[in-house]
Order: sequence, then structure tokens, then C-alpha cells
Amino acid sequence: MGHLKTFWKRRELLWELVKRGIKLKYRKSYLGIIWSLLEPILSTIVLTVVFGTLLGRGGRDFPLYVLCGRLLYSFFASSTKSAARSIRMNAPMIKKVYIPKYLYPLSSILFNYIITGISLLVLIPLCVYCRVYPKLHMFYVILPFAVLFVLTYGCGMILATISVFFRDMEYLWDVLLTLIMYSSAIMYYPEKLMKSGYYWILKFNPLFCVITNFRDAIMGQPMEWNYLLTALEIGIVLSLIGTYMFYKKQDEFILAI
Repeated sequence: MGHLKTFWKRRELLWELVKRGIKLKYRKSYLGIIWSLLEPILSTIVLTVVFGTLLGRGGRDFPLYVLCGRLLYSFFASSTKSAARSIRMNAPMIKKVYIPKYLYPLSSILFNYIITGISLLVLIPLCVYCRVYPKLHMFYVILPFAVLFVLTYGCGMILATISVFFRDMEYLWDVLLTLIMYSSAIMYYPEKLMKSGYYWILKFNPLFCVITNFRDAIMGQPMEWNYLLTALEIGIVLSLIGTYMFYKKQDEFILAI
């Protein structure tokens, strides 16, 4: 309870760090936050042309299928990379002023979460184009989107702790993110892989579980509740591990940054 009270007292500082992160992300950008809407649309067009047209895969709703996965993966990738760099990038402030250090990776995740939430608006015109019309079932997107935050927070706190002492972790994580992307079925339908002996690659990839349920909610299909529960369990475990690691090592950060 003491930690929760301290966190509540620091909520305004956390919000200031979030606003600073958003401003820095779009500093010297003419389009600013509008780019958060244009970038996923442009990348979806490229992926649809390559995988949907040139390779002859997908139907009319394939662009929507790709965009759902692209938005969620982009949030996970950008947030975890920002969290991994958060302590080192804020080293001057950490050395001068006392601020609870967990606010840095947390704010990095939160400002990306807000930007991704705004980016979800691009799903509306694409749903119209793909003839996927609004249903009450779409409100289920809140559940996988919330689980995604828990999962990202856990990974982010672990990376923030390790990257202080092992800088190469940032480069290693870039490689791992490529593996995660291709095992999350963002640009392809997973049916063939699910029927093979490599089904476990998808089943135990929590990001794939989240993306699958997000797509199901958008497209009005039955939710894969076992997938969502698996992702939530992994996210909670990673969050507990990450918070514990960060709490135990935070006093040593000043010696390594």
C-alpha cells in the first residue's frame, strides 16, 4: 500500500514524462501526431501489395487483418525498445534529481500506448472498405488491448533493468523482435503452421494470442479465450519478474549509467 500511495503522489510527474515523450517523438516533424495515423496506413498498403497481391494471398479483408497485427506489434516493439533505453537516456536527470526510477520505463510505455490508441482510429475507414460493420462484439477489443499493456510492461521492465548493465541487450532485442514479428502471424494466415508440428511457436507466443483476439473482436468472430488467458498469465508473470528485478537493482543504476 505504501508503494501505491507513493505512485499516486507521483502521478502528475508521470504525466509530465508522458507528455515529454510524445513531444520528443514528434519533434521537428511537420505532420506531428498525424503521422501516427499515416504510418500504419502506408505500411499496411505496402504489406498488402507484397503479401496480398504479389503473393496472391488474402481476400478483401486482408488489409484489415494486416493492420490489426501491425498496430499491436508496432506498439509492443516501440514501447519495449523505449523502455530498454529509458534509464540510460535519462541518466543526467537521474544523477541530479531524485525521481522514482520506475517512472522512466513506465512513461515510455504509456506515451506509446496513448499514440497507439489514437492510431486505432485508422481502423474505422478500413473497416468500411473491407465491409466490416460495427457490432457490439467490437467492444471486446478492450480486453486484448489491456492484456497487451500488461505484457509490454513486463517485458519493458525486464529490458530496462538488463540494458543498464548489459548494453548489447538493446541490439539483441532488435533481433528477437524480428523473430517475434514473424511468429505473430501479422502478414500471413496461420492455419498451415497451426496444422504442423510447429503449432507451439504460435500458441506460446503471447503477442500472437493478443493479436488473434484483437482481430476476432474487430471482425466479429468468436474470441479465443484460452489464448487471451495464456497471454494474460504470461504478462502477469513477466510483470512480477520485471518489477522485482527493477526494484532490486535500481540502487545500482547510478554506478552503471
